[in-house]
Amino acid sequence: MGRTLPSAMMVFDGESGRWAKFRRALRREDQVVLDELFTGARLHVASFAYASLAVPMEGVLLAMLISERRRTKALEERVRGMEAEAKVNRGGPGSGTSGGIKAG
Repeated sequence: MGRTLPSAMMVFDGESGRWAKFRRALRREDQVVLDELFTGARLHVASFAYASLAVPMEGVLLAMLISERRRTKALEERVRGMEAEAKVNRGGPGSGTSGGIKAG
């Protein structure tokens, strides 16, 4: 009989487990960041399974990048919204106010 292939989640967990020594060598705050990267990548495990890559870590890294890019785009949108709101609150261009910080 043939062997059963491990599930994508099992492969993913194996890949993240391979980095345990690296994680322990990191400073505590960097351990938290690495954990967040793996948590974000875990959201894309279905895509990881579909790709069935020869080198599973490539899929994990790409999933981390996708997750981080989504977070970055969300933050960029928030900043644009806050900038637009600040512009409206200042009166916008041509309102006679400089909008800058006053020297004091």
